Amino acid sequence: MAAFQRRRDYAGQILLCFLLGMWDSGATQIRYSVPEEMEKGSFVGDIAKDLGLQSWELSERRVRIVSRGKKQHFSLNVRSGSLVTADRIDREELCAQKAQCRLNFNVLVEDNVKLFAVEVEITDINDNVPKFQVEQVGVKITETAAPGMRFPLPEAFDPDVGVNSLQDYKLSSNHHFSLLVQSRGDGAKYPQLVLERALDREEEPVHHLILTASDGGDPVRSGSAQVRVVVLDVNDNPPVFTQLIYSVNVPENVPKGTLLLTVNATDPDEGVNGDVAYSFRRQSEKNLQIFQVNSRSGEITTSGDLDYEKSNFYEIEIQAEDGGAFLASAKVLVTILDLNDNSPEVTVTSLFSPVTEDSPPGTVIALLNVHDQDSGENGLVTCSISENLPFKLDKSIDSYHRLVTDRTLDREKISVYNITVTAIDQGSPPLSTDIYISLQVADINDNPPIFGQASYTAYIKENNVRGASIYSVTACDPDSEENSRVTYSIEEDIFQGAPLSSYISINSENGILYSLQSLDYEQFRDLQLQVTARDSGNPPLSSNVSLTLFILDQNDNAPEILYPVIPTDGSTGMELAPRSAEPGYLVTKVVAVDKDSGQNAWLSYRLLKVTEPGLFSVDLHTGEIRTARAFMDKDALKQSLVVVVSDKGEPPLSSTISVTVAVADSIPEILSDLSSQEASSHLKDSSLTLYLVIAVASVSCLFFAFIIVLLALRIWRWRTSQLLGSGSNHLGVVPASHFLGIDGVQAFLQTYSHEVSLTTDSRKSHLIFPQPNYADTLLSQHSCEKTEPLLVAEDSKCSTRDPPLVPVSLYFFFLTLLSKIHSP
Repeated sequence: MAAFQRRRDYAGQILLCFLLGMWDSGATQIRYSVPEEMEKGSFVGDIAKDLGLQSWELSERRVRIVSRGKKQHFSLNVRSGSLVTADRIDREELCAQKAQCRLNFNVLVEDNVKLFAVEVEITDINDNVPKFQVEQVGVKITETAAPGMRFPLPEAFDPDVGVNSLQDYKLSSNHHFSLLVQSRGDGAKYPQLVLERALDREEEPVHHLILTASDGGDPVRSGSAQVRVVVLDVNDNPPVFTQLIYSVNVPENVPKGTLLLTVNATDPDEGVNGDVAYSFRRQSEKNLQIFQVNSRSGEITTSGDLDYEKSNFYEIEIQAEDGGAFLASAKVLVTILDLNDNSPEVTVTSLFSPVTEDSPPGTVIALLNVHDQDSGENGLVTCSISENLPFKLDKSIDSYHRLVTDRTLDREKISVYNITVTAIDQGSPPLSTDIYISLQVADINDNPPIFGQASYTAYIKENNVRGASIYSVTACDPDSEENSRVTYSIEEDIFQGAPLSSYISINSENGILYSLQSLDYEQFRDLQLQVTARDSGNPPLSSNVSLTLFILDQNDNAPEILYPVIPTDGSTGMELAPRSAEPGYLVTKVVAVDKDSGQNAWLSYRLLKVTEPGLFSVDLHTGEIRTARAFMDKDALKQSLVVVVSDKGEPPLSSTISVTVAVADSIPEILSDLSSQEASSHLKDSSLTLYLVIAVASVSCLFFAFIIVLLALRIWRWRTSQLLGSGSNHLGVVPASHFLGIDGVQAFLQTYSHEVSLTTDSRKSHLIFPQPNYADTLLSQHSCEKTEPLLVAEDSKCSTRDPPLVPVSLYFFFLTLLSKIHSP
């Protein structure tokens, strides 16, 4: 039944929470009220509705609770959009005896970095029973005490507040005492035992009473203590404190055992009735753990730690009791002085990293919560960052600060910022805290590739190898990753009727240029290119640079002779020089050009072959052919000169021209002289040819006679061998190589074969002398070696008995002579 009653009480409190929940939209302050001791996950308020959001938006917009407290008592239910309890909340633990208990925290809508202040009031429920400090209290009263005298009784303590706190005391029924309940200035009620009838120790020395304390909750809760009244002999003076209220100020963090103050109560009685003992009255267990009193001296000292941040004020009630059981009470007010013993706390609630370098000023980088547990100036905190950073701190609601950009960022200058946020309080001495935020700056494609030079110049020799690398260009992009990856290309253009890409190509990855053709200096001297470097950003950026490619000349063209012109009909051109020409007479001039340039086109002239040495000279540089001396009668009428024209290249190239110079005073004269010379030469040639034919015929006859004799000799030897060996057993082993047949003669003739062609004109006679084939010689070397003797010893060496080949040698002598005569 009690559990049912309690659940009904919780339901009533939840209904009250719905009625009290509200939202101050103008101040972005949301307030709720919730009773303490609710189950974990209990409904507090419709936070989504109060934020102007739908329940599903809590997750999408990253709504979360941020609090500077170490323990979070509430949480968000993203499914229902409501604020619920994170655990059981004990109001007495959080706020003690405060009339109002409020928990403050903030709700952050992270996508727009907007904060909402939320205040939840924790209402009290009657979950605590009034409790006396001791379960049994002894009161001593003398038998001479007059009716109406009052005696203090112990007070009960109820940590609840309001109607749920301690409301009334009751005393069990008896014949001698009544109960008087009075209230102090702060509303606290305390009981006093009032003597109604005189006591008689002899009649009843001890009285047993029950003191009951009850609160005003529903249901009412109560606690009781036994009061044992002992009737004493006469003690007519109670103790008296020197002060009704003692006050002391003590700084926090004093060591245990520190003396706070000494209370003093006097009793004019003598003996045991005048001895005073001190003790605490109506104290919570928490205070009993912090303070202690010496029962004899009245010294109040610390037994625990004093922390201003936990409690800054204590009210202690102390009593003095003499030996006659008279009591007196006084208050001790202990004020804790705050010391600057807590450094500021800085918490990074949200951090937005990386941030793009094109973020406008005012972009939120981080949301910081700054808190100092100290109070007063010790709790005033100032936040700052370095002035040379492109950031600033803006104050937000409560103790929140926003770290925002103050100017435009540039990743190419600084890619990572290590931001030190310093929080310093105003205590003495001041305490500070530094936190470090590492902010990455994300790259955007805001820089085009940059070439190392404004323009490039390259040189390449002509006749280069196809596909060879000729130059390289490099562009750098200060951006990062894909934004800095550079590709190269050549702008398309038409050059000499062909696309530029047919001449030069470029590696798109490394910028190396390649020649696709073998370049010719004589066709063009230079090539203009536009190289484009483009990054891989979005959108891509590019830059251009001009490249001039100069073709270097090579000596690849021989001199071209323009004059004298070589006739196309096969005849020979002729220059005329009079017989009366003096030395230095200009006969003709060889004119030549070279398509190359520079040193490769510097030409020099010289005579390679002349009919009459020393008769003509040629100028080294001009090519002019002049007479070196006067003509003489013995000089031939037709002079042949071979002029070589050479350039100065490396290696040098040259061309030759044959120049025929006729020595005569006139054209008819030279024609007649040439005709007579030709006729006489023809006559001499005919006679010479006849003699040569007779000589060749004689030699041929002699050669054939020698062959016949040689053949007959061989046959005779073979016949003799046959006759002598007819009765001998060794004749069957004669080597066949010792006999010469028709085939051997043919082989011998083929070895020394020749061809002679003679005409009536000896200039056209033709002789061919083939090289001898020593593989077809008539006799083999093996034929001269015998394993067994056949005939007499003189015949064993056939090489010494063979006829000499003198006629053959003579024959070739005549042939050689004929060729010598025939040659010019």
